[in-house]
Amino acid sequence: MRSIIETEGLCRAFGDHHAVDGLSLAVAPGEIFGLLGPNGAGKTTTIRMLSTLLPPSAGAALVCGFDVVTEAEAVRRRIGYVMQQVSPMGHYLLTGREKTEIEASLYHVPRRQVKARAREVLELVGLSDSADRLVAGYSGGMQKRLDLACGLLHRPDLLILDEPTLGLDVQSRHHMWEHIRSLCDEGMSVLLATNYMDEADRLCDRLAIIDRGRQVAGGTPAELKAAIGAPSLDEVFLRHTGHALREEVA
Repeated sequence: MRSIIETEGLCRAFGDHHAVDGLSLAVAPGEIFGLLGPNGAGKTTTIRMLSTLLPPSAGAALVCGFDVVTEAEAVRRRIGYVMQQVSPMGHYLLTGREKTEIEASLYHVPRRQVKARAREVLELVGLSDSADRLVAGYSGGMQKRLDLACGLLHRPDLLILDEPTLGLDVQSRHHMWEHIRSLCDEGMSVLLATNYMDEADRLCDRLAIIDRGRQVAGGTPAELKAAIGAPSLDEVFLRHTGHALREEVA
């Protein structure tokens, strides 16, 4: 079966600094694949290349079977991308429903389907009851869920999430995990960048631990822990990189 993401020797340099250095990945359809690493490890740079926002300096990447450089438009039609930041300030003056319908038009959802698709994704992320409230009145967790809803409007084959629970409280994080897992259970592929060890452990089917732009370990969370007899991914990461990961704060 063709990989949903396949990279070979993927690199991105900024001057003399190699943010991503020879990264080779293969992500299977229907799985949640994690990029686990500290800030500055190269996770966001990798995601920007895979989502066609940043050209690689070297190497190659296929997403949904299309080259991210020569077939960028075909890649963009098949992915949903939810960035770290919540909605831009201008969107705070819109209701959740208005923002979602505007985003649907930007994703080229057929005009006659916009309202129905907006209702569908708002219900999926549990925002139906708040759809007609101003985004300015949403909590941080609600804004993250709204961004997730917008990323699902065109029913992408691959959903790319860059630290989707950054800054959320524990309860909101767990709700977001439930939404992500339900999407995967319905057949969607998910690429998740995180530096939360508990998030990677509970959500990811497989993951790559990266540090300074390079993969230092990979496999299922259970395989990574078993390989060195570690009880947690935090210890696995420390063993491979010397860095500590974020811990969940109750």
